[in-house]
Amino acid sequence: MGRVTERRKVIRIRDGAVSTRPDTLVAEEPLEIRLNGKPLAITMRTPGDDFALAAGFLVSEGVLADQGDLQNIVYCAGATADGSNTYNVVDVRTAAGVVIPDITLERNVYTTSSCGLCGKASLDAVRTTARWPIDDGEGTPVRLDPDLLAVLPDRLRAAQRVFDRTGGLHAAALFTEDGELLDIREDVGRHNAVDKLVGRALQHGNLPLSRTILLVSGRASFELAQKAVMAGIPVLAAVSAPSSLAVDLAAETGLTLVGFLRGSSMNVYAGEHRLALRTAAAQA
Repeated sequence: MGRVTERRKVIRIRDGAVSTRPDTLVAEEPLEIRLNGKPLAITMRTPGDDFALAAGFLVSEGVLADQGDLQNIVYCAGATADGSNTYNVVDVRTAAGVVIPDITLERNVYTTSSCGLCGKASLDAVRTTARWPIDDGEGTPVRLDPDLLAVLPDRLRAAQRVFDRTGGLHAAALFTEDGELLDIREDVGRHNAVDKLVGRALQHGNLPLSRTILLVSGRASFELAQKAVMAGIPVLAAVSAPSSLAVDLAAETGLTLVGFLRGSSMNVYAGEHRLALRTAAAQA
């Protein structure tokens, strides 16, 4: 759709010299997600992969779990006075027989840090809606070398095409346990980038995402840990810090959670059994 970036005039100051030049910015527009014709949520996002974003969002809300749960996704008329299509409203239609959970409470819990609900309510909401246990699927358990995790941020950065032009996007990438890049999505919101990854996996019939690694370019919030759990992803790594509730959720569900992944340094907050550690962990 050609709306991922936009051009704006900027005054540039370098070593006291002032000049005017066009600058490339990442686009940000609202996306309204409707479920079977009824408004459900609005998120600010970078246009592109909108259908995958909507599908991934509904996976994290416990509505969709399989490719067969989805009938179709369409753009529908926007909120303009003449009713024209703005490509900012999508309607997700579920297949016949799909039971729609009451997601009003869950939506509040998952998308805001100041929702006023306690941490236990947040954890309970995920536990009661998760479709798959966090395990390693068939075969031998996932066993990751920390050296492999250490190179993944560079691989993610090298694949960020729009970031190179704007410097203003988050990214989420999905890797195999051997470090092979499976998919990468960019967005102004890291939660949207993850939804786009998960939604594409659902559309291709690849859920649950067992034996994969999810890497995000910022911090690991509860919301991102929740999305990993709902997609059956066993390992979540972030280049920045996790929140306390994200650590609690990882510990409860068996998710391996790694933060501050920078170079050869990292902190393992939960699920250390999946890492091939060479020395015993230091005693507190």
